[in-house]
Amino acid sequence: MIDRVAYLSLHTSPLVQPGSGDAGGMNVYIDELARTMAGRGVHVDVFTRAVDPNQPPIVVVNDHYRVIHIAAGPMFELPVIQLTEYVFEFAESVCEWAKSTGTRYDIVHSHYWLSGWAGLMVKRILGIPLANSFHTLARVKDATRRPDERPSALVRIAAEHDVIAGSDCVISSTRAEYDDLLTHYGADPNRLCTSPPGVDHDLFKPGDQKAARTSLGFPLDVPLVLFVGRIQALKGVDVAFDAFEKVQAGLPAARMVIVGGPSGPNGEAEASALRQNIDHRGLEKLVDFYPPVPHRELAVFYQAADVLVFPSRSESFGLVAAESEACGTPVVAARVGGLPYVVSDGTSGVLIDGWESGDYADALTRILTDTNYRQQLSAGAIAFSEQFSWASTAHRLLELYAGIQG
Repeated sequence: MIDRVAYLSLHTSPLVQPGSGDAGGMNVYIDELARTMAGRGVHVDVFTRAVDPNQPPIVVVNDHYRVIHIAAGPMFELPVIQLTEYVFEFAESVCEWAKSTGTRYDIVHSHYWLSGWAGLMVKRILGIPLANSFHTLARVKDATRRPDERPSALVRIAAEHDVIAGSDCVISSTRAEYDDLLTHYGADPNRLCTSPPGVDHDLFKPGDQKAARTSLGFPLDVPLVLFVGRIQALKGVDVAFDAFEKVQAGLPAARMVIVGGPSGPNGEAEASALRQNIDHRGLEKLVDFYPPVPHRELAVFYQAADVLVFPSRSESFGLVAAESEACGTPVVAARVGGLPYVVSDGTSGVLIDGWESGDYADALTRILTDTNYRQQLSAGAIAFSEQFSWASTAHRLLELYAGIQG
């Protein structure tokens, strides 16, 4: 029986608001999973690197869920690649904390390659099984990265190979990620498992569109395209805007809303270039930027929109798409990674091959102009999203934990 698990999230805390910097879907995943596990009586400690001397060492989220800040390196944010210097310090400190407090864990579950690297040491020192979720894979990202983006660091690729070889179970979000682990990394299929993330259907659910627009101050009767995600090349916000410009040429009243902030080493430059592009094309009054909002506040944005555009270049799952569908908002997304498992082409949205903005514009225009088609996709999105729940995710993971516990 699984009583207590340690989650490692070295480079970002589940308490940090997703949408900019290094905070995204993984933060939501860990927080939602920890809360769901706690609701089932499992004690969850999430270990993350301390980045502020004023942070409390331990944040008690609820009776069974804590976030523990571990000192490793300087007390401020660092680029991910620089954190490689502090992986072993972080791992040693996690083990020292467990030993000094007399806390025994049944499983360590690491998230992302940095945490997986640390997890290998925690596994050996504490003598407990290791499960790892990568959330993104370097070789997969490199296969579809934008041409002007640098390839992933070799140290990351090497670390991913080590983590795959040393984990008792590598957890993929979809069959696509499972296949990527086999194809790009030669993973042992006997130690690969699949467990998709979930959706909080109490929060992400259909709502009154006019009420949602009123609450946000959006016009009530205009076609509205939504983009939610970090501002970086990986997420394809440049493609999303180019597609919107083509839509707007045929639908002058159409508006676009972008919710998210800069992310990664080139995030600020990407955001600046996007704003300059919008201004240069004279569309600044039709494109609204919103900084990242608390995860629970995203539902009203989904409910207000007619369609979500999600031309990401790499996604192991695509939580934003699943949450949008749960709100009844169809999705136009890239046919890449896990997105074909999250978006049912022709049922809950439209999948696009490649990143030609005209293809996205065509799909968006049809959804925005054909009311019956939009309503059909909306109903399909709600129904399709029901398969994703955090209760199912927790149940599946507890099975996987028990299987490697021995």
